[in-house]
Amino acid sequence: MKNPFLLFAFLFFASLSGISQTKQPNILFLIADDWSFPHAGVYGDQVVRTPTFDRLAAEGALFTNAYTASPSCSPSRASILLGRYPHQNEAGGNLWSEFPNANPTYVQILEADGYFAGSTRKGWGPGEYQVTGFSHNPAGKSFEDFEAFLTERPKDQPFTFWFGSTDPHREYVPNTGIQSGMKLQDVTVPGFFPDNDCVRNDILDYYFEIERFDREAGQLIAMLEEMGELDNTIIVMTSDNGMPFPRAKANLYDYGTRMPLAIRWPEKVKAGTVVNDFVNFVDFAPSFVEAAGLDQKSMSGQSLWALLAGEKQDRAQVYLERERHANVRKGDLSYPMRAIRNKDYLYIWNPMPERNPAGNPTVHQSVGQYGDVDHSITKFVIMEMEGKAKPRQPDLFQLSFGQRPEEELYDVKNDPYQMKNLDSEPAFSAIKNQMKTDLVKWMAETGDLRAMDPRSTYWDQVRYTPDYQMKDIDWKKKIEEYRIKPPFGKYAKEGIPCN
Repeated sequence: MKNPFLLFAFLFFASLSGISQTKQPNILFLIADDWSFPHAGVYGDQVVRTPTFDRLAAEGALFTNAYTASPSCSPSRASILLGRYPHQNEAGGNLWSEFPNANPTYVQILEADGYFAGSTRKGWGPGEYQVTGFSHNPAGKSFEDFEAFLTERPKDQPFTFWFGSTDPHREYVPNTGIQSGMKLQDVTVPGFFPDNDCVRNDILDYYFEIERFDREAGQLIAMLEEMGELDNTIIVMTSDNGMPFPRAKANLYDYGTRMPLAIRWPEKVKAGTVVNDFVNFVDFAPSFVEAAGLDQKSMSGQSLWALLAGEKQDRAQVYLERERHANVRKGDLSYPMRAIRNKDYLYIWNPMPERNPAGNPTVHQSVGQYGDVDHSITKFVIMEMEGKAKPRQPDLFQLSFGQRPEEELYDVKNDPYQMKNLDSEPAFSAIKNQMKTDLVKWMAETGDLRAMDPRSTYWDQVRYTPDYQMKDIDWKKKIEEYRIKPPFGKYAKEGIPCN
């Protein structure tokens, strides 16, 4: 337009008609399956190599207190998509559930505004979504890979893409970690595991799969660079819940709920930002919707962009929960937990302490022993320790597989593995009571059924929809096989000691 008046008039009326002068950002969501904080190089882990995650942290923001809404795949992923706490998602608060359809996902909101949406590998799940009216996974229409998605994407259309890796979910190929060059002696073993080379080797195999996820995520980012779309893409890299080991995944201790998280978006996030405030996975959906310039009315989370811009928010604590993980108690029973975590303490409420948090020793032939804990050599070694605790030493079997009191309180600074329950110590009663009060208030404000009826059986009765069940196995034989047949290095003859 050569006439300045016509140009001014066009811009004026364009603004009145709601036409945005800012290009909407793409969104690339990279989610691992069972990866715990602090297992990344940028967090100080000396063994696992995560150059892609470390790069995103250096070029964007690194979060040190990011927490999943629930330490279980389906409810965690539902909360990411819906921006709502698990107890607000009805059946979606359970593993192997039906995806709730009462409220829109961020994917649906973006699609309605013209975004091209897709996913690959593990989206929301495990569970069923067709029965509630979805024609494809709620994370987006499935594509073979990111390249196929980009090929089909209409030119210049903004996109949202979910890359759902299945790493580092079990099962592992034994010895892959050590064969890749990682060393047993370099592993930091959490205090709630026995420290022996057998467990260290299991952790190295877990690290191997973290590295594979990191490598594949880097390949997707390289595609964005080649397209010239990198700086107009919000990149989020995280995990759904904690590592598949005892007292981690499916638990509200840090190794079950505290997640790696890095976000890169040059338009809003200054390179090298470190965020120590507490964030919850319910914050992702409102952040994505706001970034696209859209509104939402059904989400419980807070957008992250104001926080990243330096605005002070109420993020001194985070609220956590779980209901039924696997079907591992007679009668399909849940194991409910609610928790509040701040910089100093973790308070956990177990409203049905008579139930077993790890699942029953055996439910029926088709379900594994203590089935809320994924089968692993670490699990079997700890199971073998039943009744063998030494005086003045932690009872590792009890910590992983025993019943728990109704209330738990941990000093997270002095007890980072949350092994010493301070619930009954008078010196901490005021702290416990205040955290309990805050937790109950949050439950009531967010419509948690357990605020009204602590022993509600709602999540016991929700349909369990599995096509997978853990099988009972001869775990003592499994330990022996693992000990005497590792095909590598100096252990080829003597084997890795498991006790």
